[in-house]
Amino acid sequence: MTPPVDLKFPPQAGSEEHMFAGLSEGLVMDERAAAGAAEVLLSPYHRFSRAEWAALRADTPLTLTIDDLTRLRSLNDPISLEEVVAIYLPLSRLLALYVAATQGLYKATQRFLGADGGKTPYIIGIAGSVSVGKSTLARVMQALLSRWPNTPKVDLVTTDGFLHPNAMLESEGLMQKKGFPESYDGTALLRFLSDVKAGRRHVEAPVYSHLTYDVVPGEAIVVDRPDILIVEGLNVLLPNRPAKDGRGLPFVSDFFDFSIYLHAAESDLERWFLGRFMRLRETSFRDPQSYFRKYADLSGAEAEAAARGIWTRINLANLRENLLPTRARASLVLTKGSSHRIEEVELRKL
Repeated sequence: MTPPVDLKFPPQAGSEEHMFAGLSEGLVMDERAAAGAAEVLLSPYHRFSRAEWAALRADTPLTLTIDDLTRLRSLNDPISLEEVVAIYLPLSRLLALYVAATQGLYKATQRFLGADGGKTPYIIGIAGSVSVGKSTLARVMQALLSRWPNTPKVDLVTTDGFLHPNAMLESEGLMQKKGFPESYDGTALLRFLSDVKAGRRHVEAPVYSHLTYDVVPGEAIVVDRPDILIVEGLNVLLPNRPAKDGRGLPFVSDFFDFSIYLHAAESDLERWFLGRFMRLRETSFRDPQSYFRKYADLSGAEAEAAARGIWTRINLANLRENLLPTRARASLVLTKGSSHRIEEVELRKL
């Protein structure tokens, strides 16, 4: 016997079933639209596509040449003049406006307090993972901002110099935690930033060697009342743990007037790190003084396995535990795509 066939026809136009089906679909669409609108309203950031951000350049002139860019870019970071025009010029314009406004605020405060008109440097913090391109971002922004008439003196300091010396890290069992918050001399970094912000003369920051992978004894960078100081490092947006007595130290980011988090997908960061490691294996790792000299003689497969282990044990762990949670504390988030191009910009609402 043939089983009965259950034929289902779409609701006829104008029928009650048809009207309710349309109403249901409309409600779902309205809910999605409302959820999207709520997300935009509740987000602390204005979001821009690459094209939308590039349009904010206005008439900001391009003051860098291809030779300048070649000198400023880091190894394995293929930044182009087109990237500078689309992303960096609008950012330099924004920062020029912010710096001018902040300088006016400082002067107003000094008048109110009856204080002298000493210079208060504008401090910009740049954070993000290993291999994301922080150094290139910092150097290009230093070059662009120093060409603005009201900020001719722009200094750059990396927090690598504030790492504890390798000997101390070895004795404390922290070499596998190098780059984690506990591997830094946080007190010295806070003292440095406090002195710079207070307008003190000839403030010194320690120097770090990427060749020897250690702080250089007896060497220092001197910061002498710049218009702008750029501070680049992994953990610069990380808050301190609260003290039990409620009197904790200030955060490093408390001294920042503006902060940038450079973001990318974990898979891209790993690929960029491995690529840089393999290129360094053919160049600076071959220097007899290099801390990583032992990797230069490994086979390609062995070197890649070693690099992947370093990435997973140290850099990825640090990213997940300490760096990525600080993204939401930044004034500006720049998100890179797989080709190193910045594809999205998020600017914190004032």
